[in-house]
Amino acid sequence: MKQRDRVAMTAEEVAAFLAGSRKLQLATINRDGTPHLVTMYYVMLDGRIAFWTYRSSQKARNLLRDPRLTCLVETGEQYFDLRGVQVQGVVRPVEDPAAVLEIGRRIAVVMAGRDEAPLDTYVEHTARKRLGYVVEPARVVSWDHGKLLARPGG
Repeated sequence: MKQRDRVAMTAEEVAAFLAGSRKLQLATINRDGTPHLVTMYYVMLDGRIAFWTYRSSQKARNLLRDPRLTCLVETGEQYFDLRGVQVQGVVRPVEDPAAVLEIGRRIAVVMAGRDEAPLDTYVEHTARKRLGYVVEPARVVSWDHGKLLARPGG
């Protein structure tokens, strides 16, 4: 068995890892073909990564022109602690104001680490200037280097 196969997470492990994380590295494609890489807060909606951003941001302009992206969620400092999920795919823009507001509310709770009414004021104010996005995955790659420490056969 290849090492790549030994470290891959199961679909259930990928889902749990993504649900338990809050930030991702988001790569979009600039007009000149270079990557545009930023850190974003995200939430899971129906098993898909969802985020929001200002309509005028570079990433929004890039995604309007070319909806392809790559998302990376990773953790760990030491080699055998490294775990990550890379999702390659395209985005589906969310323009419905109520849906954008819902994504924003959920992300604000993640960002603040609490569910409080003052967040609603911030979210409602900024939602008018934002779009939501849902990632439609084409390819998912995962790794959990801790699996390399497990003995073959149990």
